[in-house]
Amino acid sequence: MTMTTHARPASGAQRDQLLHTMMTDHAKALLAYAEKLLNDRHTAEDIVQETLIRAWPHAERLYSTEGSVRGWLLKVTRNLVVDRMRSAAARHETIGADDRDVPLPDHSGAVLASVEARDLLRQLSPEHREVLLHTYLCGRTAQETAAFLGIPAGTVKSRRHYALSTLRAKAGRDLAPDLTPER
Repeated sequence: MTMTTHARPASGAQRDQLLHTMMTDHAKALLAYAEKLLNDRHTAEDIVQETLIRAWPHAERLYSTEGSVRGWLLKVTRNLVVDRMRSAAARHETIGADDRDVPLPDHSGAVLASVEARDLLRQLSPEHREVLLHTYLCGRTAQETAAFLGIPAGTVKSRRHYALSTLRAKAGRDLAPDLTPER
């Protein structure tokens, strides 16, 4: 750490020179320190930028008094890192490169299958659709469905058979193997 004393600059140009000196003398060390604490280069760059922004109004005082400019900058950097980590923890987030770009599951296949199934079911007669609704979606047996609809159990079985045959033919492929009618 460097002990530096400078006279108070009189002009804005001299103040700009102090900021430039601060950046060239200390930015690399601040970046290395912040990156080590965070294990994230991009966030460390943000922290260093914020450190230098906070140092800008104090540049004259930092260089005009005895003490370590780098020490002050490192302390500000550390405080900013701690603040950043606390705010992320409060939001139940973690800071790190391995948490970025987490792939999300793709539900497009399930959505497409449900749209296709809906379209196929709309092509059935209301009676066939109703039997499939009660036997497959409501989980009723043929006898329970017959009692619920007020029709014979044989009619329920027949409608279910023809509805599934129609769906298979229109789909051009075999539907799920668990859609076989009960005997």
